[in-house]
Amino acid sequence: MTAQASESQRLDTGDSELIVGSYNVHKGVGADMRRDTRRTIEVIREIGADLVALQEVDRRFGERKGVIDLAQLKETTGLEPAPLPARLGAAAHGWHGNLLLFRGAEIEDVRPITLPGLEPRGAIVCDLRVAGRPLRVIAAHLGLLHQSRLIQARRLAQEIEAAEDRPTLVMGDLNEWRLGARCSLMPLRKQLRAVKRSAATAASFPARLPVLPLDRIIGCHRAELLDLATHDTPLARQASDHLPIKARLRLPG
Repeated sequence: MTAQASESQRLDTGDSELIVGSYNVHKGVGADMRRDTRRTIEVIREIGADLVALQEVDRRFGERKGVIDLAQLKETTGLEPAPLPARLGAAAHGWHGNLLLFRGAEIEDVRPITLPGLEPRGAIVCDLRVAGRPLRVIAAHLGLLHQSRLIQARRLAQEIEAAEDRPTLVMGDLNEWRLGARCSLMPLRKQLRAVKRSAATAASFPARLPVLPLDRIIGCHRAELLDLATHDTPLARQASDHLPIKARLRLPG
């Protein structure tokens, strides 16, 4: 399906809702251990989102070359990447593997930030306008260690605080499955003052038999999330070790 054929999926600029999603694409390597980014792109098309945070879009070593054909991605889905500074390297698509895709939005500012912790990690902070409404989106991939995730969540909380009255959304593979007091994401939840529905989770890992909610979409009280769910299709179970998640985002009028 081309971008022209999917015109009905585009966000109507008069609407106050849009579809958002997060997907760890595992560098395009599927359950069969083959790298096939054509199916990665097809899964992204299936999601049908207007904003998508991707993780692991670059190879891990060497030039950290991007694995997705971005021209094919735009032709198939109508989505394009939020621009990152050229100094980050021409070969890579993302920042520490993070990439934010958008459709029907006006990009105001994009800032890559480095996250503290034992492993090299980063996030993208993007200020944009959707249907004329301001929104800050933070796309992140947090570390494997609890203590690293905790200090990374505190760093992201600073970016949320700096957004002032701008509705804020955090999306990504946050590598956290806990929901209680030991959850390393509590600094995010406290700063976002997430409403109950925005704090919901959906099991996304491993893709073939998902039991852990490692992938998260968290909204603040000014960016209400509805219908958070795993995107579970036969192709999604094959294309990566994570299933995508998606939700409806309602912005204030």
